[in-house]
Amino acid sequence: MKLPLQLTFHGMDASAAVEAVVRRKVQHLEQFFGGIMSCRVAVELLQKHQHQGQPFGVRIDVTLPGQELVVNRVESEDVYIALRDAFDDMTRQLQDAARRQRGMEKEHPPELHGEVVRLDDDGGFGFIRTSDGEEYYFHRDNLVNTRFEQLPIGSLVRFITQAGSQGPQAKRVSLGKHRFG
Repeated sequence: MKLPLQLTFHGMDASAAVEAVVRRKVQHLEQFFGGIMSCRVAVELLQKHQHQGQPFGVRIDVTLPGQELVVNRVESEDVYIALRDAFDDMTRQLQDAARRQRGMEKEHPPELHGEVVRLDDDGGFGFIRTSDGEEYYFHRDNLVNTRFEQLPIGSLVRFITQAGSQGPQAKRVSLGKHRFG
């Protein structure tokens, strides 16, 4: 790291044990991703809730060339759990940054548009036809923000496809005014 670790404590006394854990976790981040320029960690004792213990909050700011990653306000009544969860979140962000840097960014399936053409109320499934005539099976569990019982034939929907046992299936099916055709 180009700049030394900045560790601050808010609302509590500094703790050598907490500092040792933070330093170990930052070293792990550095081994995982060598391009870290700086790291700031804030550990805060949050306001005590009437029916709960005193939660700790952790914020981590990591600066990389051209970007800054932030994990904000991971909370737990155990400071070590809050630290673990915050550093786990930062590790995931660094993994994503490393994939982007290597050009291996995760590709999301394209969103398709279609019309509900058949429904089987008893079976809880139906079919969507796209403008090119392809039909996709969907199950009631794949509907987003609408109930199967309220879905009329002719509804315009958008969805993504996923391989199923009988071929491509529609997932994350949502209603709305979508372009079709």
